[in-house]
Amino acid sequence: MTVAPTTYAVETHGLVKEFAGFRAVNGVDLRLQAGKVHALVGPNGAGKTSLFNLLTGFLRPTAGRVVILGDDTTGLPPEGVARRGVARSFQITSLFDQLTVLEHAELALQAASTLGYRFWASEGALQRYRPRSRELLTEVGLADLANRPAGKLPYGQKRALELALAIALDPRLLLLDEPTAGMGVEDIRRTIDLIRKTRSGRTVVLVEHNMGVVAELADQVIVLQQGRVIAQGTYAAVREDPAVVAAYLGQAHA
Repeated sequence: MTVAPTTYAVETHGLVKEFAGFRAVNGVDLRLQAGKVHALVGPNGAGKTSLFNLLTGFLRPTAGRVVILGDDTTGLPPEGVARRGVARSFQITSLFDQLTVLEHAELALQAASTLGYRFWASEGALQRYRPRSRELLTEVGLADLANRPAGKLPYGQKRALELALAIALDPRLLLLDEPTAGMGVEDIRRTIDLIRKTRSGRTVVLVEHNMGVVAELADQVIVLQQGRVIAQGTYAAVREDPAVVAAYLGQAHA
């Protein structure tokens, strides 16, 4: 009997990124299974953000390859990666201050259609997306703020809007850069519940410092230190790994 090959949502092969001789990412090999939630964690300066930027096309690798959803995306710009079915919260961090929360959602849903982003679209053209837009805003706890300009939102609610916009694109692979940063306890709980709800049928990769969030959401945890993967497995397994304990206690060179 022939066994079908395992499908990976993300693969990296010998991935390296250097900045002026400094290796921020140093020979990373990843195999992230489709349909799972994967968390990238590690102490400050571990290389998490650089790795995230390599996966999404915001950085070009010095060496190595990136394969996303079966396609070699090495060196592709962010829009090329996005066309493979990838959405990243960071891509939409720069909200338009004067546009309302609802208008942001409508534009994101339009972008997910064959029309793409068309800021000159008529009010009527955008109205077709209004019911789904309101559903999205309800899911992230922003329904009561639909008519508020995004520039008037506090930080935690801006992050919630960014998450709604990423979900609006209905990606196969959703990459979230510290989705709960700056949020209060209630917003964190809502975000955890939302990610858990929206993970069905897609792969999620998140960078997260809040270990409580990681423990609740992640099927697999990848721990980075000094640009290398030092541990990989379930949260329960990696938290007991001596290399991980040393890294977080600053004893890596002891």
